[in-house]
Amino acid sequence: MDRHLGPHFSIPAGSFFVFVLLSTSLALPIIDRFLYPRWRKLTGLGPTPLQRLGLGHIFNVLGLVGSALVESRRLHVVRAHDLEDQASSVVPMSALWLVLPLALVGIGEAFHFPGGVALYYQEFPASLHCTATAMTALIIGLKFYLSTAIVGLVRRVTEWLPDNINSGRIDDVYWMLAVVGVVNFRYFQLCAWLYKYQNVGKEDTDSGSPSSSS
Repeated sequence: MDRHLGPHFSIPAGSFFVFVLLSTSLALPIIDRFLYPRWRKLTGLGPTPLQRLGLGHIFNVLGLVGSALVESRRLHVVRAHDLEDQASSVVPMSALWLVLPLALVGIGEAFHFPGGVALYYQEFPASLHCTATAMTALIIGLKFYLSTAIVGLVRRVTEWLPDNINSGRIDDVYWMLAVVGVVNFRYFQLCAWLYKYQNVGKEDTDSGSPSSSS
């Protein structure tokens, strides 16, 4: 894809992940200062940690769907210009199309990780509060290992991820992950419905904290 911004600057391919971090950084104050106070005005209570996690799941799935649509469009352009066998060619499609799905993922993280930290910190015993704050880093590490395993599995059982992505079907990979995300979200909903908070008072205090109501 064309990564140029103007005639003299090209965005490094590895730097596109910055858009996830940037959207998370922008979404956090908006969510904290505008969304949650209005949520509290409408419902009388701030969103629970599990509700925040659920919103994060939804945005992550939307990001995968957006990535699948962008990749489908990219492959259409590849075929229209007969670039299937030219792995090093630049597809005449702006790479900035990737910003929207990456931003959706970043917004999902802005819901997901603070909600996870709040859940662990509220529900873990006081003696495990330090462990609770480390859970996010642990989950991120496991996520990278799991993603590597999924890529390896997909490459073994399908032809979606060849060395030449112009002849592959990365869009199918994204659709597969979106379906897995939906199934995971439904399972999360079941677990959240069955879960009983152990520290309801702390949960209410957190919902009414300045960061949630100011």
